[in-house]
Amino acid sequence: MESAFKMGCTATIMAGNTARCVDRPFMLVTGVDIIEIDRVRRVADRYGQRFLKRIYTEGEIAYCRGRAPQLASRFAAKEAVMKALGTGVHGVDWRDVEVLRRRGQAPSVKLHGGAQARAKQMGLVHLALSLSHSRDHAVASVVGDSERGNLLPPWA
Repeated sequence: MESAFKMGCTATIMAGNTARCVDRPFMLVTGVDIIEIDRVRRVADRYGQRFLKRIYTEGEIAYCRGRAPQLASRFAAKEAVMKALGTGVHGVDWRDVEVLRRRGQAPSVKLHGGAQARAKQMGLVHLALSLSHSRDHAVASVVGDSERGNLLPPWA
């Protein structure tokens, strides 16, 4: 990373342990969401698989195994990502935002379809995700690096 600064970079983007020099500054984009766990529990109980398959990917459904805190934190993450993309919940399909969790690693976001297209339009190079929950609430926060920010028309 030190050598990237010596080359006169405007910004250095980290991807794992690798530094990448960029010749223009990046804009941080953020999104945050909080939701009541019991709200997600009630909807999942009422609508079952219909709700789960509309909102979550097969991988997320398998990981959560019906556990309301995990479902709620992923729901909050999807909304937080949509906010960071600048679209809100009406611009991207729920299943186009997938929360991945690998043993011993922080959760991460994988974008598909419309979410991936929007990220490309923004010049989004990275999203960092943080999830947490208490007994009553789940919260998610995302921060991303974007070449153009998220104030673009939704599908320009």
